[in-house]
Amino acid sequence: MLAGIGYDIHRLVEGRKLVLGGIQIEYKLGLLGHSDGDVLLHAITDAILGAAGAGDIGELYPDTDPQYRGISSEVILEEALSVAAERRLKVYNLDSIVLAERPKLGPVKKEIRARLAKLLAIPPDRVGVKAKTMEGLGPIGTGEAVAAQAVVLLEESR
Repeated sequence: MLAGIGYDIHRLVEGRKLVLGGIQIEYKLGLLGHSDGDVLLHAITDAILGAAGAGDIGELYPDTDPQYRGISSEVILEEALSVAAERRLKVYNLDSIVLAERPKLGPVKKEIRARLAKLLAIPPDRVGVKAKTMEGLGPIGTGEAVAAQAVVLLEESR
């Protein structure tokens, strides 16, 4: 078993869609990024790559490369899963936290969890998704950004 941790943060801006965990959420602001800005999938991708000893998302998908502009973070995650599979590894479980003052994520956590389980090809009871506020502190607390943290456990595939 190999553990990996990932983290990402993006600014909230006008004129972008808000995508978290592969789910589009209705909100007046979206996450700024070279890709679709899905901080949760980015954190999960980094956790998988880290556990697999395969670098990080910035090394494999640099924001200076125009071919990745606007790319779905699901595609990036799928490629990280392929890298892990080449090393005979697969995701056993995921635990994650989304840090956002707004929008409130309670109503969509179940949908995000189901989407993550499907993307990772694991049962939903092995997927943890928590939403926390920053109690008004810092750029997340003032509604300027959203961040995510993820921990994955990889196991050798048979």
